[in-house]
Amino acid sequence: MITDPMPLGSGKRRAGSALLLVLWALLMLSAAVFAFAKWVQQDIVLHGQANREIEARAMAYSGIAIARHPKVSQRTPGLEESFSGALGYKVRIISEGGRLNMRWLLEQGDDPRRLTILKQWLEQRGLNFEEREILADCLLDWVDDDGDAHRLNGVEAEPDYAPRNAPLESIEEIAQVRGAEALTRTPGWEQDLTLESLGPIDVTAATPEILRLVPGLGEAQITRLLQIRRGRDGVDGTADDNEFKSLADVERFLGFNPQQKQAWAGLVTHQDTTLHIISEGHSGSVYKQVDVVVRKPQILSWKE
Repeated sequence: MITDPMPLGSGKRRAGSALLLVLWALLMLSAAVFAFAKWVQQDIVLHGQANREIEARAMAYSGIAIARHPKVSQRTPGLEESFSGALGYKVRIISEGGRLNMRWLLEQGDDPRRLTILKQWLEQRGLNFEEREILADCLLDWVDDDGDAHRLNGVEAEPDYAPRNAPLESIEEIAQVRGAEALTRTPGWEQDLTLESLGPIDVTAATPEILRLVPGLGEAQITRLLQIRRGRDGVDGTADDNEFKSLADVERFLGFNPQQKQAWAGLVTHQDTTLHIISEGHSGSVYKQVDVVVRKPQILSWKE
């Protein structure tokens, strides 16, 4: 039997359709390969970034380990190192006593000199007279153990409020105290405070703002003290800092008279042994900072 021949041109149409399908498949495959390659590239970048972060943190840890050694001080060589240009760390060591120790300020209840320092600091933070009086009394009621007796502007136990009646366990706890919202709404309020120092203000480390709270110190004396203390680079906690041998040495440098010595007696100290170590590690353009408070060899706090 003779069949009808294939219509003219139908083979070409089928070949053309097949070619289109192949081209479409190649296009889809190319797109898939491109997407996969892009994903691989992004994954490599992400893993590279993760590795950089790990290396930067390791460098910061290395700086902390060195600074914690009992024989190491801010004058010790090796507190700033760079390895092959890509890795390195930089360490600063300053006294934690330069901050206000809230436990110390509150521990003797109504000590007028310590309360004056606290209220003047609250004034620096922008609190008005009423806000300062309320927060100071509420802080004292929070830490004392005298039961339900409260101060003039203070508060003891209420249905929705329960003071701990024990010393502060953290700076963050202050936010729970009645009246603290006037303080905590001010940015950076916690940076001036500590619980770890030995207590009195370390005049060899305190900032100008904290030094202004110390009775007996005027602006001219504060300027002189900072200039000699910080050395040529004007920065605390670096190798060129000048060291005072004793608190009496500071008093002689400032030209204190007996009245000025008496004014700050018991409120200040010299080179508190509680140290704040700031270690910044880097890997390439990635940086990690670790802040540690120690009383060598004990670690008192660790923050990243």
